[in-house]
Amino acid sequence: MPICASLEPVGAGKSFYTKLLILRNRLIGIEQYVIDPDREYGALCDAVNGTLLKLGPSSNTYINVFDIRQESIEEESGYLANKISKLIGFFNLIFGNLDEEEKAILEEKLIELYQEKGITFDDNTLYKKEENKVILKPIFKSTYDMPILEEFYELLGKEEKTKKFQIKLIPFVKGSLKFFNHYTNIELNNSLIVADVYELGEENLKYGMYLFIDLFWDKIKKDRNQKKAIYLDEIWRLIGVTSNKDVASFIYKIFKTIRKYGGSSVAITQDISDLFSLENGTYGKSILNNSEIKTFFSLEEENIKVLEQYTNLSEKEKVEIKSLKRGECLMFIGGEHILTKIDAANFEQEVIQGKIQN
Repeated sequence: MPICASLEPVGAGKSFYTKLLILRNRLIGIEQYVIDPDREYGALCDAVNGTLLKLGPSSNTYINVFDIRQESIEEESGYLANKISKLIGFFNLIFGNLDEEEKAILEEKLIELYQEKGITFDDNTLYKKEENKVILKPIFKSTYDMPILEEFYELLGKEEKTKKFQIKLIPFVKGSLKFFNHYTNIELNNSLIVADVYELGEENLKYGMYLFIDLFWDKIKKDRNQKKAIYLDEIWRLIGVTSNKDVASFIYKIFKTIRKYGGSSVAITQDISDLFSLENGTYGKSILNNSEIKTFFSLEEENIKVLEQYTNLSEKEKVEIKSLKRGECLMFIGGEHILTKIDAANFEQEVIQGKIQN
């Protein structure tokens, strides 16, 4: 069941609460994928033998944004069509909000890019034959059969109408962000994976967040019978004013459809106003409406005013939510509003606080 945890101010308890969820879900075998923009979950990940991925200048692990994975298929579209829609969202973040003509040009170039690798809208082109003694069996293409950013950069430079896009890719191919220009070099088989994007810095954080969310979404769709959860910390960066409709729509789609894949989404933010700043709050409100459980820690007056526009807070609850102590919260579960205290066993507290290592 999707959970939206909107928590404010810093120190009110959101990090402890989220880590407690991760720890308990780990113990009962739920697959979990965490986007960590503030380097808050690494110690917990290590303590419970999870996999910690770091993306940044000092990283030696890479994800290829052009990867088409076997599990990425969507019911309503084929492999390439689905991938192009996600890439349009990613490049929207880099190029700025694209108009319809620019999107069409970009899509044309992406189709051409994959065609050069022998990949078309025919899903069969994603398979190749591998010799196995007597028989030839089809296997799904790997990251090394996919394009990388440098190839897209070179393609964009061939025509005058796309050179403006090529220029904006220079940092990603030749400059400070060239760690995006690699084939994927990691296997992700752990049931707890934390993606640390802290090194990207404020300006570039959204690129790494989007890259990992795309990856994790594919993993979530792989097995509908396996319970799983994705945690999106600082979600306002992807559905707030600094984002765009294509990216926000992708995030909303996850919240709307994840239940049919046996999953839950946990949105975490400490800045409520930014959560509702894109498209007059359309996406923030949509995520709230599709969240079965909403958890609010102590809020200041200004944020309460923002929140009451999108929820049915009573006058009594407005007073209560402003005076909550650390570890106390107001939970909306369906139609019920419940004052709650988040508590943990001593062992859980020690793991969360980093006093117990693996």
